[in-house]
Amino acid sequence: MTLDLSFLLIIKVFYIAKFFSKKLKIAGKKRQELSVEISRTYTESFWNFKLIKLFSTQDIILNKFNKASSKLVKANTFNAVLQNIPRLILETIGFSMLIAVIVYVVYMYHNATAIIPVISMYAFAFYRFLPSINKILSSYNRVIFLKNSLDSVNEYLGYEQEDLGDEKVAFENSIVLKDLSFEYDSKTKVLGSVNIKIEKGQRTAFVGESGAGKSTIADVIMGLYRPTTGDIFIDDYKLDKTNIKSWRQKIGYIPQQIYLFDGTVADNVVFGRNFNKQKIIDVLKKANIYNFLQTKDNIYTKVGDGGILLSGGQKQRIAIARALYSDPELLVLDEATSALDNQTEENIMNEIYSLNLDKTLIVIAHRLSTVERCDKIYKIDNGNVYLIENLEQLYANNQASIQQRVL
Repeated sequence: MTLDLSFLLIIKVFYIAKFFSKKLKIAGKKRQELSVEISRTYTESFWNFKLIKLFSTQDIILNKFNKASSKLVKANTFNAVLQNIPRLILETIGFSMLIAVIVYVVYMYHNATAIIPVISMYAFAFYRFLPSINKILSSYNRVIFLKNSLDSVNEYLGYEQEDLGDEKVAFENSIVLKDLSFEYDSKTKVLGSVNIKIEKGQRTAFVGESGAGKSTIADVIMGLYRPTTGDIFIDDYKLDKTNIKSWRQKIGYIPQQIYLFDGTVADNVVFGRNFNKQKIIDVLKKANIYNFLQTKDNIYTKVGDGGILLSGGQKQRIAIARALYSDPELLVLDEATSALDNQTEENIMNEIYSLNLDKTLIVIAHRLSTVERCDKIYKIDNGNVYLIENLEQLYANNQASIQQRVL
């Protein structure tokens, strides 16, 4: 009897788990997809609220959000219900089996006196054993329901991680790009066989059409992307994974798209580095924003999530101060002044150009006024890099481009 009841119990647990796991797996996949959709809808509506108001698409966005939320609630409710159903099924079937045994014995032998103590023992054992079975089934069902989320995390953990060494690299003379090429995939070649030399203290500019590869070549120089072919040399030392971490620490970077986390101006300037109040004030003055901050809460002015409490120009000036804070040897400006008016841009560029002579500057810009004081100007076109010999040539190329657009 013990073997029979144990065998039947195992069979029940197996089929219950198999039956519910399929449904929970489907519900878990829906939950993952709906969670992503809700997050995407929230993010898109938050950062595009001006367009939503202009186009009067509030109802469409809200309806999309409500539909996804309702489906997510149903998926979670379905999971919560299924977590308790196995216990009810096991209890019902288990005790029904015990009652069936008693009925069978009474029917066959017309006397249950001998069997009742044994059945009572089985009932007590089953009652004590049932919570453990329920916990196992509940945990198994929960894993099945959240499996898609676990798979997503596992996919990210499977990405190749940078294994960087701590070897130091000195920057005393030059940066050399030798036969360098870069492509995002085999069908999209961005840079091809680039050979340029950037001297220490030199101001170098990269110009070209949007999508030509200006930002990409800067990212490669900074060590954020590995070249597909070719090498980068810092003072005749090849840049590789053993010294690239040291090289990155010598760079100040000012991107075009600025993101400020929810905190104070000081927090965003320091960005996890050592806090030095006087140094923060100095770089904010160089970025031409300190006077504005004095009308607020000084360096402790709140910026809001994504810098929502500041204008685009103010965010870029804080990003410039952030880059200057570490006193970098190489300063990279990737369209860093695009959101500023001409006068403010001129003031900030004057500050940047007046830095110590050992500062090396890489400027990526569309405005000719931003790069006219650079020592060397390169134009990127169709993956090729051309040296512009003089400003007249650059202005002529720009005018030709403008005329071509007009025609």
